[in-house]
Order: sequence, then structure tokens, then C-alpha cells
Amino acid sequence: MRKGIYILPNTLTLCGMFSGFYALLSAIKGNYPAASWAVMVAMVFDGLDGWIARRTHATTRFGIELDSLSDVIAFGVAPSVLLYRWALQPFGRVGWAVAFLFTACAALRLARFNVQMGSAERKSFTGLPTPGAAFIGASTVLFYDEMGWAAGKSGFVLLMVFVTALLMVSTLRFHSIKEIDISKRKPFWILVALVIVFALLLMRPEATLFAVAMLYLAEGIIENIYLYARAHKK
Repeated sequence: MRKGIYILPNTLTLCGMFSGFYALLSAIKGNYPAASWAVMVAMVFDGLDGWIARRTHATTRFGIELDSLSDVIAFGVAPSVLLYRWALQPFGRVGWAVAFLFTACAALRLARFNVQMGSAERKSFTGLPTPGAAFIGASTVLFYDEMGWAAGKSGFVLLMVFVTALLMVSTLRFHSIKEIDISKRKPFWILVALVIVFALLLMRPEATLFAVAMLYLAEGIIENIYLYARAHKK
């Protein structure tokens, strides 16, 4: 600390923390779409701070710890309160227990990530990443809001929160954007797919984000089932 800290990446981390704090306040007030979008903004800052820190060789232990604390707020506490206030409250004790499970698993996932840095965790993730879990929850709220559906006492949402919480602390492998090497040539269809996704985001952002979240979740589960089955055939 006597040597000072890097301002830019840590400032971006604090911006992500503020987004999570704003999401928390919005959820308490009952403004669920605003809370969901704030979680999305926190994801952007979470990606930027790490990328800039690596590009500028400004990665420090202080920055790593601050980033984890920010993630607990933005991707652990804020989504839990959002989902509880939006859909889990009618379930009573079961609802707040599942909401707390989400927060606890997010904290455990981040602690494990810090311990495994430089060893097990490299480009891919061990367990569903906390921003991914928060993205699934926030995109669900936005999708329901766009469709005009009331969450009510939704069994789907309760199960989704429970499953994503457990996936965060699982040992299943989930892909990371770090696996994509943009410096190398890619097939032409990838560019076409990106253009289609961008067009869909402009037309129906809430539905597109929800579809992307569900595809990411489904792809991770299906791939791990395939890897498990192939390993046990040998």
C-alpha cells in the first residue's frame, strides 16, 4: 500500500460496486427493471477492470481483493435481493433461504476463485461464474417484464435460483470469453452470427439477453454431461 495503487482499474471496480449498490437500492424500492440493468452495467465494469489491469500490467493483490468484494455486492447480494423481492418472497422461509443460498454460494465461489488463481482456474471457469449467475437472474427479470408476465409464486424462478446457486460452487467447467483469441483468424460465420445477435439486441434486447443467458447455462450443463459420459465409457 505504501507504493500506491493503480487508479484506473480500481476506479472501474468501484464503478461496478456502485452499480451493484444501485441495483440493491432499486430492488428494495421495487424498481426491478432498473435493478436488473444495473447488474448488467456492473458486469461491463467487471470485465473492463480486469482487462485494463492486464493490458497495463496493473494487476495487484489489492485489486484482486477489491474486485472480489465488489463482485459479492454486485453479483451476490444485489441479485439475491432483486430475485427475492421480485419472485421469491411469496415462498416465505423457503424463498429467503434460497435467496441466501445464492449469496452464500457467490461468496464461496469468489473465495475459491481467488485461491485457485494461477493454478486450476485459467481461461475456463470451474463452476458457473458469479457474473454469469447474476446475468441469468437479471435477464429473467427483464424478460418477464417485457412479456408483461407477473413473477408471482413462480416455481421456475425458485428452481432457477437454486440451480444457479449450486452451479456456482460445482466443479463443472464453464467457458470464458478469455478463451477467444481475437488476434487469430476466425470462420466467417462467426462474424455473421455476431451481426445477427447485435441486430436482435437492438430490436428485442430483453428477450435476446434472456436467450443468451439460457443458452450459456444449457450449453455448460450439456457439455459437462457429455464429458462425464465420455470419461466413464473409457
